[in-house]
Amino acid sequence: MATEETINSEEQVLQEKEVQVDEAQETSQEQTETAEETENKETVEVDPLEAAQAEIAELKKQLLYKIAEFDNFRKRVIKEKADLILNGGEKVIASILPVMDDMERALEQMHKADDVQAVVEGVTLIQKKFMGILEKQGVKAIETKDADFDVEVHEAIAQFPAPSEEMKNKVMDCTLKGYKLNEKVIRHAQVVVSI
Repeated sequence: MATEETINSEEQVLQEKEVQVDEAQETSQEQTETAEETENKETVEVDPLEAAQAEIAELKKQLLYKIAEFDNFRKRVIKEKADLILNGGEKVIASILPVMDDMERALEQMHKADDVQAVVEGVTLIQKKFMGILEKQGVKAIETKDADFDVEVHEAIAQFPAPSEEMKNKVMDCTLKGYKLNEKVIRHAQVVVSI
């Protein structure tokens, strides 16, 4: 019996040794494969200089595309700006044309009219219509009646002594109306100022 147990234990030891040998062979084979893969990778890897040159070439190509794209954009903007400058007043002119028609009709009626008051009323209506169109475009008259003199919006063309202390530096009279376009002065009001 002792011999059978000894044989069994020897067989077990032999089997364990075979398993250890098999594992050692597998580990050795994995290490060999890993080493071969590393060698293959090293041979596949590109020279860093060549990689950098390829990247530079790609970036140059992208840069040329961007330059061309920007140049096209710049040309398009210049063309649009030129069109805007050339035809920008089209909307304003189209809105003023009815006023021109009214003026022509008023001139025709002035030659035939006996009633001066009717002509005055007609011209007043045309002036109001014209001012309404200008206001829609952002044009506003600069107020001068009882206003303090302001160099930002007024241009003094004459000065007179103030009749009283509270009238000093006030607008006495307006000789030419001033206008603003969207809060920017496009023509200063010409005024007489008290000093």
